Amino acid sequence: MGRYILSIDQGTTSCRAILFQPDGSVLGVGQKEFSQSFPKPGWVEHDPNEILTTQIDCIKSAVKHAGIKPTDIACVGITNQRETTVVWNKKTMEPIHPAIVWQCRRTAELADQLKEQADFFRRKTGLIPDAYFSGPKIRWILDNVPQTRALAKKGELAFGTIDSWLIAKLSQDHTHKTEPSNASRTMLFNIKSLKWDEELLELLEVPMSMMPDVVASDANFGSTNSDLLGFSAPILAVLGDQQAALFGQCCFEPGMFKCTYGTGSFLLGNIGKETSYAKGLLTTIAWKLEGEETTYALEGSTFIAGAAVQWLRDNLGLIASSDETEKLAKSLDSNDGVYFVPALVGLASPWWDSSVRGAIVGLTRGTSKAHLVRAALESMAYQIKDIAEEIRHTGLQLTELRVDGGATKNEFMLQFQSDLLGIPVKRAKQVEATAWGVAALAAIKAGLTTQEQLRSGWQCGLALTPKHDLTSQYRGWKSALEGSFSAAKALR
Repeated sequence: MGRYILSIDQGTTSCRAILFQPDGSVLGVGQKEFSQSFPKPGWVEHDPNEILTTQIDCIKSAVKHAGIKPTDIACVGITNQRETTVVWNKKTMEPIHPAIVWQCRRTAELADQLKEQADFFRRKTGLIPDAYFSGPKIRWILDNVPQTRALAKKGELAFGTIDSWLIAKLSQDHTHKTEPSNASRTMLFNIKSLKWDEELLELLEVPMSMMPDVVASDANFGSTNSDLLGFSAPILAVLGDQQAALFGQCCFEPGMFKCTYGTGSFLLGNIGKETSYAKGLLTTIAWKLEGEETTYALEGSTFIAGAAVQWLRDNLGLIASSDETEKLAKSLDSNDGVYFVPALVGLASPWWDSSVRGAIVGLTRGTSKAHLVRAALESMAYQIKDIAEEIRHTGLQLTELRVDGGATKNEFMLQFQSDLLGIPVKRAKQVEATAWGVAALAAIKAGLTTQEQLRSGWQCGLALTPKHDLTSQYRGWKSALEGSFSAAKALR
């Protein structure tokens, strides 16, 4: 049996593959960006086949970089961008439409209609009706792509989030499976019965025949196709990216919280074996392991975090690289009253308002690109502060925050976050929390490590504690938010 774990980490803007040793050491990495498509304002699409070929290239690159034999791979874990929706033909195994990405707002009108039954959805799914989730996206494809309704009624179409798409294409037997952390992001899955909900499927007019089998997060999802990848190894773990990061940060006990700062930012807390709810936040499944009770999480999601910096780079041309942002932000003593509300695709937790648009306020003749960069970095922290305030209203206490994701390289942003929350912020020494989380779960299933070994092996790479009182700055942020909501209301 092999000794190493391959983590397939399929993200919103890039595919990655990382080979780990059982102690979390990295042997080899393959990473490659893929195309983003914006066919209309607010619409975001990916090409499922490009994701597949890019992911295969990354896997082969990681194996080559590691310098190991394919037979040395003991098992595989898959973690993925959640909610992004693929529908494919079961016979041809080809997608019938581009993947509709979690950021896409084309289904906002349908989601707003469903908010009339918000309590119904909340009780069954833990979610708030929004264009973010997969169910409305499936409905849109069935309503707008010719002949799909007829094919769906015949049982010839399959739906999957990206995990299911990769499992179907990379597994030897083309299995159609998912697991609860991904299924719980669809608005179609009952998080208590752990089954696709017939009432919700009927309400959204989605046939049950399209849905993948839901198995435990550490089930055997099939073996990889050696003709495609050059090796055959069992896929022993699958988790949505944020749940994988929660596992990778060793947040195994109720009350432990992590935040991942990527394209968006996601604050998740382990809440144990029972569901609980908070205004404006999501109750979701963290993981369901074979032979164990379901572990639930409370989640606050923001759509735009690192994507704000990407927008400054790609759309405005203010910077050439995100590496410049920390120096620019630190070149100022304060934000000088400049705030950036990054509602470029609406606002998620705790607001869930698709109509709000981005705004930059407080501009003067003295405003420079440094102010805009600083405002973008601060906006990441302000959004998490808003979520943390809602969590505190539930009686849960954030005593520390474990963080990961690309933006956590920026120590200015992390210090600002610690100051805003008034608690320590700890960046793990293992920076690949998402990829490592699902690899670790696969390694446990393969008998290569244990949860206790993971817990005792977690190490802090950087700890920041509060240094400044940012009460007045936070008031400025809330005023900027109010202005954005007022502008959206005036434009309706």
